[in-house]
Amino acid sequence: MQQQKVSDKILFQNATIVDPHQGKSYTADILIDDGKIRKVQKEIPKSGIKRVVDLKGKSVAPGFIDLHVHFREPGFEDEETIATGARAALAGGFTQVCCMPNTVPPIATQDSVRLIYKKAEDLLVRVYPIAAITKGREGKELTEMGELAEAGAVAFSDDGTPLQNALLMRYALEYSRVTGKPVINHAEDIDLRADGLMNEGIVSTQLGLTANPAAAEQLMVYRDVMLAKLTGARIHIPHVSTAAAVAIIRQAKADGVRVTAEATPHHFTLTDEYMRSFSAQGKVAPPLRTEEDRQAIIAGLKDGTIDAIATDHAPHTYETKETSLDLASSGLIGLESAFGLAMTQLVKAGHLSLLDLVTKLTTRPAAVLDLPLPPIKAGEAANLTIFDPEEWWVFSRKDIYSKSHNTPFLGAEFTGRIKSVFTQSTYIEI
Repeated sequence: MQQQKVSDKILFQNATIVDPHQGKSYTADILIDDGKIRKVQKEIPKSGIKRVVDLKGKSVAPGFIDLHVHFREPGFEDEETIATGARAALAGGFTQVCCMPNTVPPIATQDSVRLIYKKAEDLLVRVYPIAAITKGREGKELTEMGELAEAGAVAFSDDGTPLQNALLMRYALEYSRVTGKPVINHAEDIDLRADGLMNEGIVSTQLGLTANPAAAEQLMVYRDVMLAKLTGARIHIPHVSTAAAVAIIRQAKADGVRVTAEATPHHFTLTDEYMRSFSAQGKVAPPLRTEEDRQAIIAGLKDGTIDAIATDHAPHTYETKETSLDLASSGLIGLESAFGLAMTQLVKAGHLSLLDLVTKLTTRPAAVLDLPLPPIKAGEAANLTIFDPEEWWVFSRKDIYSKSHNTPFLGAEFTGRIKSVFTQSTYIEI
């Protein structure tokens, strides 16, 4: 990855601009000066401009946004740091990310929220902290949600630890209305999911593994959307994995509930059949489900039931993944592979248009958490992700910029690749 600060003019020629703000794609040149877009038009003269980049055959979109990452700092810096996570984000075309609070200590105080911003202030990726719903993420007592929002928290979640107490969840939603920030609850019933190592179904029965039923997600999603309806608050459902959850969210939206949702690339790509390998690289929470569930997630993305694509980037050390399934940590890294997976599984497979995909990575996640996303037009800050939608490539270790390498996608073939990013007056070639 090479990066260069650009203090004067840079001209991107022959770019196919995929513009989710206007809902269209078109070809134009983009002139940037001192980090701002000065012109977007056909054939801008290049005389007097030292840096000219020909983007023929490549596409330009607003910088991608990931609503759901785990950067592990503070507490687990051996797995990831904010700096290494930001580097992985850039490699995936993401210029803004939202980090979950399951750190040690959790992001549960104003100081801890400010620490995340302090750690990220010199990075090229905007890192927004999501604060804990409950103190210590223990599900017993609410955090000072108002103070956390004032400090800069963009949402509230105990991610990884579902908030099981329905009354406390109601209170959290009511307080969230005052802050204007949504609640994101890990959608699994703790008791029902038990210690399941994979999805409950034919495959788990054949393998003789303890399993986590789809109903564990279904029950929690239903409870949370009903509480959102009761309180009038905003609820965001993370990493949707089941057909039942998609159906509940679809109906809730039709009923006017303020619910949004996200899906991960691994849930719309893999199924529980992967677990026949007994590889812990496929151990995630919620687990990989069935082909029926995978297709339902794709349908949800297609019809707008699922608003955004988020990676749930969850780095772990080699030792905690290369072990038996019962001892292995749950989660996989996803920032570097997300775009290739989405292009291959959704666009090239004919489920989404390229504009639809870009929308799921830009304007829709921005709307979910009220994040800024400058459009590609004159006078705006230049915040661009540049990609080749046709490039075929094989995902390998050299493509990983995260501190960790826990992924089931090494050796996978993708069509569609991130080539560069322009953000904060800096041009980064991947």
